[in-house]
Amino acid sequence: MNKTRIGIVGAGGRMGRMLIEACLKDEQLSLGAVFDTPGSPVIGKTAGELVGMASDVVVTDDLAAGLKNIDCLIDFTRPQGTLHHLELCRQAGVGIIIGTTGFEAEGKEAIAAAAKDIPIVFAPNMAVGVNLVFKLLDTAARILNQGYDIEVVEAHHRMKIDAPSGTALRMGEVLANALERDLKECAVYGREGVTGERDPSTIGFATIRGGDIVGDHTVMFCGLGERVEITHKASSRQPYALGSLRAARFIAGRASGLFDMQDVLGLR
Repeated sequence: MNKTRIGIVGAGGRMGRMLIEACLKDEQLSLGAVFDTPGSPVIGKTAGELVGMASDVVVTDDLAAGLKNIDCLIDFTRPQGTLHHLELCRQAGVGIIIGTTGFEAEGKEAIAAAAKDIPIVFAPNMAVGVNLVFKLLDTAARILNQGYDIEVVEAHHRMKIDAPSGTALRMGEVLANALERDLKECAVYGREGVTGERDPSTIGFATIRGGDIVGDHTVMFCGLGERVEITHKASSRQPYALGSLRAARFIAGRASGLFDMQDVLGLR
């Protein structure tokens, strides 16, 4: 059986190194190429040097050339860079796993358009546990649909540049859809001053940034005399890497289509 050849961008970053390590340990996948930005100190090094494992795949900044050696690219960078990588993948006929968050509507539209030509898994969180939580939230919201105030609290490391997190926003979308609400109309992002009594139809979001927190998410259903909380905490980036590789295996052999981790895990 031919192994699916994986390419990883952002090789010098924490997530990039985690992806490289996970890919090198995976029996169904092979590491075909690794990339980083021009001028990065890891350019010219081998993937093996970055993670202390055996691999002679050299880090390059030439994505267009490197795509010839892979079947699927995994991207956890930033929206502008990801959209550039997406277009190159589209031209080369290479599938892409997008774990980048913070896209505006225009970026999401570009991803959907590219999916007509190549297979894409686009998800705000690749961790299997988080995607199970999405399913649990849908069930909980449908049952606790009256008399419960809903708050989403998320915490991440000090280096994260977008807020609320893509995962928290996706949680909000799941909740709003289950309650037949429009998240754009019912979301409240932070509170300050004399806010007045809470509108029971709203979904609140609170954001914490500090230290090296990998990712904590809690949804609170607050009723009278009781509170239900559904929480996911990531202690490392490994779940994101393992989920991404599972997504890569999922799109192997597919010609096109836009998928998320609910599709990958068969939760629809």
